[in-house]
Amino acid sequence: MTFLTQKHLSRRAALRGIGATVALPFLDAMLPASTAYAKVADGKVRLIALEMVHGAAGSTTYGAKMNLWAPAASGRAFDLTPTAMAALEPYRDYLTIVSNTDCRNAEAFSAPEIGADHFRSAAVFLTQAKPKQTQGSDVFAGTSFDQIVAKQYGQDTPIPSMQLCIENVDQAGGCSYNYSCVYTDTISWASPSEPLPMIRDPRSVFDQLFGVGTTPEARRSRRKDDRSILDFVAESVGDLKGRLGAADRARLTEYLDDVREIERRIQKVEGQNSSGESRELPGAPIGVPDSWEEHVKLMFDLQVVAFASDITRNFAFKLSRDVSNRVFGPTSSQTAFHTASHHQEREDRIRDFQKINVYHVSLIPYLLGKLKATPDGDGNLLDNSLVVYGSAMGNSNMHNHKRCPLFFAGHAGGALKGGLHIKAADGTPMANAMLPALQALGVDITSFGDSTGTLDLNRAVDTTAAVEA
Repeated sequence: MTFLTQKHLSRRAALRGIGATVALPFLDAMLPASTAYAKVADGKVRLIALEMVHGAAGSTTYGAKMNLWAPAASGRAFDLTPTAMAALEPYRDYLTIVSNTDCRNAEAFSAPEIGADHFRSAAVFLTQAKPKQTQGSDVFAGTSFDQIVAKQYGQDTPIPSMQLCIENVDQAGGCSYNYSCVYTDTISWASPSEPLPMIRDPRSVFDQLFGVGTTPEARRSRRKDDRSILDFVAESVGDLKGRLGAADRARLTEYLDDVREIERRIQKVEGQNSSGESRELPGAPIGVPDSWEEHVKLMFDLQVVAFASDITRNFAFKLSRDVSNRVFGPTSSQTAFHTASHHQEREDRIRDFQKINVYHVSLIPYLLGKLKATPDGDGNLLDNSLVVYGSAMGNSNMHNHKRCPLFFAGHAGGALKGGLHIKAADGTPMANAMLPALQALGVDITSFGDSTGTLDLNRAVDTTAAVEA
């Protein structure tokens, strides 16, 4: 199938077949001879916003003293060894840690809100706004970080943004303490009154990325035949490769191999989960792995190929759900997650909770490595991405929202230098870090959530106070 006649390929070129559409990665052939390859990356910064619930062991008094989350030294000479972020050491040049910030809008403002911190936190993390206490349809929070970015740049890609999750998000109606379950179901808000649904099933993500323009019936038929999506575009692949140079052919082959490997892993999970054997997650969709780690890595891989093909540049990814009592991998604590987070301030139990924090962060280098290994312009995707990781909870045993964990990874197209730990002054809103991060992405904005100013995300000194906007 020949689908292009120009002298150079369109950036929107795609491989098409019956029931399948596969977007292409960036190729040299997509640029006129007079255009510098590096210019393709200009203004195309990608965003992945990750929320991990239940705060951190390092947010406790003991944990802060022992540097279980934030390093002891601010500036550039910080030591990650005692922290939950130790696994990020190979990427310290891409790392901007912001410690000692608070999420006050997740706190209780009145007596009826006391105790409901878990049912507000997810809605606060990316909005930094106060959720309205209601179990009705009149929910209200704020426009989230990712959707502010999507409103500015989303029209440049086939899919403006995607919202992903790991845990179940199907608890309709009211949750505890008179809060709607939607506040714990999503971290992404298109407007203060418009929460966005999140996708848990990797198969659904794959079909959205590589089934654009096809019908659900065509996608089901393809899966029933147990065929790869690449089988349906094989003629297009052969035709295109015949018109590409050696470097582009190699890049295309590597990209298609990545797509096929992701698809193969999804098919393997579906096969296992439809075998009739008992599952650890019996109520989960068939495409969801029982293993939390396998699920997270599969979702990370889908995000990287989406960036490589420029299908979307914007993901919000909820890695867990408040009050989840999941038990994680063998290198983590074997105590249930929510139970471990209520450690009663005992040092031994805080250390046990720390194992969970360490395990969670240990998966982030997998994502960063994939981004760094993917060429983009004259650099790589990690150069041209911003990864946000954090929580609106601080010490979950106390249900407070102080000293909340937060870090940024990636150079955001050169806007962030990395290799920096910023310790904010006591009482600094987390919004004071998110506001300059939005500005680094090119968003023209002067306030965000409950921001009172901005932190300089490139200042290599011990920051002890917010810089007034």
